[in-house]
Amino acid sequence: MDSIIEIQRQTHEEIERFDKALYTILSRSATTHEVGLQNEHKAAQILDRIVARAATLDALYNDEEARKAETNSLSDKGNQNDLSEFYARLVKIQEHYNKYPDSMPGGGFDLELAYFLDEPGQEEEDFEEEDPIALLFSGEESYGRYLDLYNNHTAYNNLKGLGKRASYLQYLDLLNAAQNAQVHSDLTKETRFSKDYETYIKDLHAYLLSFAKKAQPLYDVDSEQKQAKEEFDSKWDAKEIDGWESEENKSASDGAPGIWCAACQRLYAKQTVYDAHLTSKKHIKAQQKLEASGAPPPNPNGHPETQTAVPTTNQSQAKLRTRSSAYYTYLTTSLLKNLAPVLAETKSNVERRFSLTAREREQELLEKAKPPPPPVTAEGNEEEEEEERIYNPLKLPLGWDGKPIPYWLYKLHGLGVEYKCEICSDHVYMGRKNFDRHFQDVKLTERCQESRHAFGMRALGLPNTKHFHEITRIEDALALAEKLKREGRNEIFEQETMEELEDDEGNVYNRKTYDDLKKQGLI
Repeated sequence: MDSIIEIQRQTHEEIERFDKALYTILSRSATTHEVGLQNEHKAAQILDRIVARAATLDALYNDEEARKAETNSLSDKGNQNDLSEFYARLVKIQEHYNKYPDSMPGGGFDLELAYFLDEPGQEEEDFEEEDPIALLFSGEESYGRYLDLYNNHTAYNNLKGLGKRASYLQYLDLLNAAQNAQVHSDLTKETRFSKDYETYIKDLHAYLLSFAKKAQPLYDVDSEQKQAKEEFDSKWDAKEIDGWESEENKSASDGAPGIWCAACQRLYAKQTVYDAHLTSKKHIKAQQKLEASGAPPPNPNGHPETQTAVPTTNQSQAKLRTRSSAYYTYLTTSLLKNLAPVLAETKSNVERRFSLTAREREQELLEKAKPPPPPVTAEGNEEEEEEERIYNPLKLPLGWDGKPIPYWLYKLHGLGVEYKCEICSDHVYMGRKNFDRHFQDVKLTERCQESRHAFGMRALGLPNTKHFHEITRIEDALALAEKLKREGRNEIFEQETMEELEDDEGNVYNRKTYDDLKKQGLI
């Protein structure tokens, strides 16, 4: 069971079956956008499983010691006719299946594969709202058709130094401009170098990356982002990122002009700002402390290069923030180029919705909530035949709807356990519930036939009462009947004469009298 060679063989088989399932899924015709996206998500999940099993195989093949030990244990060079190890493993396998008769050779792999091969839209109506793909998208995204950028639009309008605010359509046009240049390259440097812009561009990048993974599961967006990151690093080191070079070099340590305050140990870029801070309590307190220390009086107009070195903490943070903003701007531009068709569809949808009235919008939502009509083709009979073909690899019993019952329900009711009844002509009942039910005595009526077990008991000349419940062998049933007779329990065999029946007029007779009168036509 734990043989490394068997694990390798089983892994190869699973990869091959996954390949066939992947071909089946990708060859399906996507009748709707929802069905197509569901197939793509299933295909992406299958690819992930194939990659994981391939990595497992690689590790197993590289474990030469385990493979060599397994080979030596199976082949005895001293005695080629020694099959003791083979039979020892065979006994273990037999013991396992005797202990767990319902266990499947492939474990849960068959169930896992059956999930992927299920046709979309075959779920019961009660579970239609639990579509896992639909839960990934918001209502505005409409199952991955459009982008939901309203929160990002609000954050964009709240940026400092933006000036005139943009409408939602104008904001979409600004993002669409990333096809020719970097996104938001029209903003001023003061706005792009702020902390608010860094937060905004990070949130925009996170949303676009998440949407791309949900709406395009087969597109390797991670590799595309990794390549964009490498390009950014090389261009940033070479100072080839347009619009960000001046801020990179804007530093007092690089010789930039400014006014240095020795008391506050701070550099001011403008004279007005420097003059305004001279009257602040913080500056006055720092000035008094400087004078009390006996240090030479500071030169307010001194050049930073001639003064004490300026602390670089704030400057380092500003540089990191600038690089982070430029980095996420570059990656966001790359994402917007890939999502250009979706962005165009989003704009068209917004324009169309603006032209609708409130009643028309409500009617549109109601139409979307309706299930899609079944496709009508000339080959209707063939499609009906295909629908009748139910995929049931585990051979599960069919439910009331004609579909296989869930596997957990199959295990819960013990439908894999067989119960054989000799009285019922060796009929086999699957599950304890069906076995207990077949002992019940079904009365003869005009519409109902006698049960199989009751018929068998009548053929033996025995009544189908609770005394014979759980008795399945003819020999045991006859022995119990003799024992009851010896104990004076003859009333059990007189049940037919003690049973009371009522005719249409309300008269009550015992069973024997009722049958006689009915034969004579008096009832």
